[in-house]
Amino acid sequence: MDETEDLEILLTNDDGIGSVGIRALHDALAEVGNVTVVAPADDQSAVGRAISTEVEIEEHALGYAIQGTPSDCVVAGLEAIGPYPDLVVSGCNRGANLGQYVLGRSGTVSAAVEAAFFGVPAIAVSLYVPTGDLAFHEIEVTREDYAEAVRATEYLAERAISEGVFEDADYLNVNAPVPDNEPAGMTITSPSHVYDMDATHNGDSITLHDRIWERMAEANIDDPEGTDRRAVVEGNISVSPLTAPHTTEHHDALDTLVGDYENC
Repeated sequence: MDETEDLEILLTNDDGIGSVGIRALHDALAEVGNVTVVAPADDQSAVGRAISTEVEIEEHALGYAIQGTPSDCVVAGLEAIGPYPDLVVSGCNRGANLGQYVLGRSGTVSAAVEAAFFGVPAIAVSLYVPTGDLAFHEIEVTREDYAEAVRATEYLAERAISEGVFEDADYLNVNAPVPDNEPAGMTITSPSHVYDMDATHNGDSITLHDRIWERMAEANIDDPEGTDRRAVVEGNISVSPLTAPHTTEHHDALDTLVGDYENC
């Protein structure tokens, strides 16, 4: 094998260690380096960067199952289980993680962000599953459906570090379509800023609606060219190079406001 032979990879997800997507990635990444799986014991979708103070761990045929969140898995994998990785991969998620507003919600993406705070390069990988007229839970996803996501992840894992990608990005958010007749292209994107949430009050409950998913089901989106959602709906693999959140920027208006505080 080439220079990536000894690449150490920590693999996690938020769908749970028994999911089809993590098995598909594991088998492909095993051709790229040494893979250690530390993943939630069960589904932890949409938990964001929730963290625990103590979690139970069990050995699993694929690696280690943690009774906790994706962020728990990253911290445990890096600090308590080892070997210390060169790269963290999170996925492959059953369902896309697209748009700026999703980044903080997604357990898949949050695992990559957690790795970024440790200074470890990371790739979050998700599969866009078109629903059409069906509800998301009614869609059956097979291992073959992950083929484009797997191909893209293996390609990036094998090359991104040595090519210097992570000198400018902390992590990559990758979203892939299900396979079509022709291999999907890969394009660099930025997360869409389009946001469309609403809520309805129904007696003793309130129902929250993410209208973006309804638009995507109909391939009817108004996201600009170059955004992640548009790329995936058009059949391409979206790669968004991102940095960990909460960066500090200089703002003249805030300087003035803080400077006037003692005079108020």
